[in-house]
Amino acid sequence: MLKRFVGEVCGLAGLFLFSFVPGQMNAQTSPIATGIEGIISIGPTHGGPIHEGESASAPLANFAFVVAGAAGDVAAFTTDASGNFRIPLAPGRYSIKAKEPKARFPRCGPFEVEVTAAGFNTVTWECDTGMR
Repeated sequence: MLKRFVGEVCGLAGLFLFSFVPGQMNAQTSPIATGIEGIISIGPTHGGPIHEGESASAPLANFAFVVAGAAGDVAAFTTDASGNFRIPLAPGRYSIKAKEPKARFPRCGPFEVEVTAAGFNTVTWECDTGMR
């Protein structure tokens, strides 16, 4: 009985203390409202001329990128099956490059972007397959 009473008192005391922690809990759990989002494609998709009505590029699906700021790498992301991505970042200047830059494509970034306090910047970037 005494153990149960002590447990209840400790639990209530913990709830009481957490109700007075100023904003620190919210700062850690609140999402960043700025960053970059967009689509990355790759082209040309085949050698030779592009015919009317034919797409010259395709989404760069499931491809990994690294985001670097002034102090070095700050984040990483992978495009989805349609080449889309969304990455929250604090305002600042960033350079985005392929995680394995020499693995598949000769020219895929780096892409330079500035994130402002205005929200998410929407970008459209194209990587080059090297086909001609």
